[in-house]
Amino acid sequence: MTRPASTAWTPALAYAVGLLAADGCQTDGRHLSFPSADRELVELLLRCLSKTNKITTERGRSGGIVYRTQIGDVALCRWLLGVGITPRKSLTLGALVVPDELFVPLARGLLDGDGSIINKRARADTRRRSDYHWEYLRTSFLSASREHITWLQSRMSAVLGVRGYIALERGVGRRHDMFTLRFGKRESLLLLPALYSDPSAPRLTRKLRVWEDYRARHRDLAS
Repeated sequence: MTRPASTAWTPALAYAVGLLAADGCQTDGRHLSFPSADRELVELLLRCLSKTNKITTERGRSGGIVYRTQIGDVALCRWLLGVGITPRKSLTLGALVVPDELFVPLARGLLDGDGSIINKRARADTRRRSDYHWEYLRTSFLSASREHITWLQSRMSAVLGVRGYIALERGVGRRHDMFTLRFGKRESLLLLPALYSDPSAPRLTRKLRVWEDYRARHRDLAS
């Protein structure tokens, strides 16, 4: 058994809270479960919490590999309740209680846990220029909780000066509605430099690389 995690606010703990809010769950008030298709993300969570718990592998619903760690830490579980991470939080997650000065690492954890950075080129829908392409950069945060996404939009606006817009995807059958806070290229060019301003901060390499590749090709815009 590892020692209880420190609950004194640090950038690393704020990042871990973001990951747990996006992908983790409290199972019984005493244990946390954190699954991810990215082993690196599970390793980052354990490192931020100063834990050495085992990482197991299992098959996901789609047949891919899922990496999971289980953490037994009663004090941490109780503290997370006060932060806003409750059992069965997917549909009930709301505001997260985090100091304003640590909102950036929290947001980076939310992005790495259940968000995306997309940079693609698309051919314009025009008959006059069949060779005309445009490039887009989009940053998104996903949640099944409207309350959480609305809170996140408000805090993004207040702390980072970007607002984005909320898109709704209606659930079909047993699936729940999903809400996405989405930022286009103009606001992504403000948001992403803020999220990745500290090169030593924890972050998922796969998503960081999308931004770094874009920035390397557009230094005049992403400086």
